[in-house]
Amino acid sequence: MQQYESGTERGLIYGYVLDGRGGGRQISRAELHLIDLKPEESLWVHWDRGVPEAQSWLRESSGLNEFTCDLLLEEATRPRLLDLGAERLLLFLRGVNLNPGAVPEDMVSLRVFAEKQRVISLRLRPLKAVADLRTDLAAGRGPKNASELVLSLAHYLTDRIDTLIGGLADELDAMEEAIEEDERNVPDQAELRALRRRSAGLRRYLAPQRDIYAQLTRIKLSWTLADDADYWNELYNRLTRNLEELELVRERISLIQEAEHRRITERMNKTMYILGIITGFFLPMSFITGLLGINVGGIPGSSAPYGFPVACVLLVGVAGFQWWVFRRLRWL
Repeated sequence: MQQYESGTERGLIYGYVLDGRGGGRQISRAELHLIDLKPEESLWVHWDRGVPEAQSWLRESSGLNEFTCDLLLEEATRPRLLDLGAERLLLFLRGVNLNPGAVPEDMVSLRVFAEKQRVISLRLRPLKAVADLRTDLAAGRGPKNASELVLSLAHYLTDRIDTLIGGLADELDAMEEAIEEDERNVPDQAELRALRRRSAGLRRYLAPQRDIYAQLTRIKLSWTLADDADYWNELYNRLTRNLEELELVRERISLIQEAEHRRITERMNKTMYILGIITGFFLPMSFITGLLGINVGGIPGSSAPYGFPVACVLLVGVAGFQWWVFRRLRWL
């Protein structure tokens, strides 16, 4: 059914009660209204926002106001952060689309509502980052509270971005190496355009997502940890490096295209130069043969038995003279 996540239970992909020690127990939808959290515990529910039952739960049973629900369920979003007051945060993040047949830079939206002991996340398409977090919880090395949970989600999203952008740079490295090894190797213009389009698509979402991480370094809430700002700052720096790498990819693509255009122009100019020399070389001889070939009386040597050999010698002499002139002018 889905690549990274288990089947949904009326829109609930899965829910966990974090135990505060890195682990957690999985709960069903029927248990949601029965949960009585201990002080060290936190609740995480991950929903498929495309399922009507999930939308109904969010509006009727989550305790969130209409404004927050409308934001979480809106169709078109971009990465952003909203401080809802009362120590509540709303984050819209983007992750790499690794679903079968999908384009990775067509990034998947992850909507996250976070408060002291509860995190609600919604997605429309599966995300490998969320599945990795679930694996950590099962192994007992996952987040201990809501603050660490949000940070872990952002961390895994950034890991996939690092891998994708590293792959783009490797593709470009291979193309440049092939050109350096053989100057006659022509770069694939369609592939270059695709790389440039992919880098532009990634920049569209990564730039605002980096700004979100910068904002989170300055937010202080009662349920966030003292060293959270350092981790958010590290994620900010990683996205900054990724954006710089995307900018470098674009510049490298431009250099490859410019070099190819220059090579084509030089080759065309060389061809035109050779054609010009050939034309200039044969023009005087064509004039002489044309003049001697006119069908009127009085052509010198027309009745002489050695007229043709003399004309040939004259043409050879003209050719030799032209060759000497071209050499003196350094055209040859």
